[in-house]
Amino acid sequence: MKIKFASFVIVLFTIFSCNAQTNKLSLEPKKGKAIAVFAEGCFWCAEHVFESVVGVNEAVSGYSGGTTKNPTYEQVSSHKTGYAEAVAVYYDPKIISYKELVDVFFASQDPTTPNQQGPDKGSSYRSIAFYKNAAEKKVILDKIKELTDIKVFPNPIVTEVKPIADFYEAEEYHQNYVKRNPNQSYVKAVSIPRYNLFKKTYKGKLKSKL
Repeated sequence: MKIKFASFVIVLFTIFSCNAQTNKLSLEPKKGKAIAVFAEGCFWCAEHVFESVVGVNEAVSGYSGGTTKNPTYEQVSSHKTGYAEAVAVYYDPKIISYKELVDVFFASQDPTTPNQQGPDKGSSYRSIAFYKNAAEKKVILDKIKELTDIKVFPNPIVTEVKPIADFYEAEEYHQNYVKRNPNQSYVKAVSIPRYNLFKKTYKGKLKSKL
């Protein structure tokens, strides 16, 4: 799992993260912008995927789906807080729709593995599509039905569909992790291959440079 691949990260940041405070992120977008929240396993991978898509201004790594205030990485990694690693995706709805972001979400993961994504196991790595309103919920459910009907995946989709919850921004060292740490072992073994697979399967527009 990611903790095993990236154990040195915990060693390097234990002193800092033990005292770190995560902050609740406002999910109120600026005028003309929008925010969506998704959980699909390792947030390093998810952040890199979403930021590659045309129309996405930024993806922020964090924690959502739980109830503890100001959860830390170590707490969430215990798989006892109810939180999942997630990304808050800031986007321009004039360029990319919520429906297209849901397409990105399902094209960049295996949504059939409960409490697991690739080598990462535990409830904090589960797949969740969060919605703000009935229209967004319908988009998610319609996509799940479409993928099920055409049998894109050999096993049933287990993605949770939940109303949007509090989102806590992850510690600073998690942000833009793939871009800042291209030679880190987990990034090379998991994040980059997962991103490359996404690029092969996604039919939408991607940025020429990240």
